[in-house]
Amino acid sequence: MSEQKATNVTWHDHHVSQTERAEQNGHKGAVLWLTGLSACGKSTIANTVDHLLHSQGKRTYVLDGDNVRMGLNKNLGFSAEDRTENIRRIGEVAKLFADAGLITLTAFISPYREDRNKVRELLGEGEFLEIYVNASLETCEARDPKGLYKKARAGEIKGFTGIDDPYEAPENPEIELDADNKGIDELAGEVIANLENRGFFSL
Repeated sequence: MSEQKATNVTWHDHHVSQTERAEQNGHKGAVLWLTGLSACGKSTIANTVDHLLHSQGKRTYVLDGDNVRMGLNKNLGFSAEDRTENIRRIGEVAKLFADAGLITLTAFISPYREDRNKVRELLGEGEFLEIYVNASLETCEARDPKGLYKKARAGEIKGFTGIDDPYEAPENPEIELDADNKGIDELAGEVIANLENRGFFSL
């Protein structure tokens, strides 16, 4: 699905450099890639971090799984092939946002390790932070705000991650969040503290 089909195309360099954009923004651009089971808290954490950083004058944006599937990726389903293409497309979009100097938060289950690693390869050194929102299947099923686990258990949804489709947890994420035992505000604070420690806000 991801092969290059367009011909007679040439890459055009920008006159404004990534460094110049970072200096204007007062921080570096990056992709914070939140991954984890459905209902682990990815979107809530991403939006909380987004709100906190925005209130500090940082330029941020959240790319949410359901929102993207209502527009850019509305022609994709949940087969393994479509999941891979979904992540490929959003990886390319996230890269553009990071190049523009935004701290870009993504909230996608992104169950396959290979797909996440391919997104990492798109970005420069230190620009991709994989954030594993680690919540057990039991915790996620107990939350189940959309009722998806219940439907999956009843056989109404096929290929549901964690039930009849695998989730490949990150092996060496930049950040791992204990979403079983900590609240949203504490977890969001851990993400921001990690960014500070990595020098994203000091140019």
